[in-house]
Amino acid sequence: MVEGRNAVLELLKTQKTIEKIMLEKGAQGTLARIFAEARARGIRVQFVPREVLDRASSEKRHQGVIAYTTEFSYTELSEIGGGEESLIVLCDGIEDVHNLGSILRVAECAGADGVVIPKAKGASVTDAVIRISAGAAEHIPVAKVSSVNAAIEELKGRGYWVYALEAGGDSIYSAPLTGKVALVVGGEDSGVHRLTREKCDKILSIPLFGRVNSLNASVALGIAVYEVVRARLQK
Repeated sequence: MVEGRNAVLELLKTQKTIEKIMLEKGAQGTLARIFAEARARGIRVQFVPREVLDRASSEKRHQGVIAYTTEFSYTELSEIGGGEESLIVLCDGIEDVHNLGSILRVAECAGADGVVIPKAKGASVTDAVIRISAGAAEHIPVAKVSSVNAAIEELKGRGYWVYALEAGGDSIYSAPLTGKVALVVGGEDSGVHRLTREKCDKILSIPLFGRVNSLNASVALGIAVYEVVRARLQK
C-alpha cells in the first residue's frame, strides 16, 4: 500500500502497476486531481467513507487516499499469440479474484498464448490471484488493456476468430476451433456485455442439462479451452 496525497501522486508518475486507489468520499483539491489522473490511466478508483480508510491504513496517515500496487509484470497485447494455432482468452468483467486465478490456471494448462484483462471493471493480478492460480500466473502472459472491445478488434485484424462464451449461441461442440481462436468469458453476474458480444464473430454455448442455468466462469472456460485442444489434436 502507498498512503498519502503526495506519495500517491508520485506513484502515478511511475510505470508501476496500480491495482486500485481508495479515495475518501467527497474528494476535492489534491484528491480530485488524483482521481482525474487515475481515471486517465484507467486505474480503478473506489470512493469510501473515511472510517474505511482508517481501518485499512497501516500508517494512520492516509490523508484520504490509499493506493494498492503489485509487482506483477503485464505484457502488451501485441506480444501475445500470432502463431497459426493460437489461443487467447479475454476476460470481460471478471471481478472475483478466485475466478481470475482459476482462469489463469486453466488457460496455462491448456497451452493458451495469453490472457487479456481490462484495466477497469475487473480483477487484476494480485498476490491472491497468483496464489489461486497455483503459480500459473508466472508462466502465462497477461495483457491489461483499456478496452476489451478494442482488443477484440485488434485480434480480429490479426486473423483471430473471436467467440463469446454465452447462453443462447451455437453449441461449442459444433464450432470450428482450429487456427487462431480467441475466447471471451464474461463476468460472474452480467456475462459477456452486449456491445462486446456484438464485436465477436459468434456466440458459443455449452449445453446444460440440469436445473441450474449457468456455469461458473472459470469452469465454463475450462470446458471451452479443452474443446480447442481436442479440435487441434484431431486436426
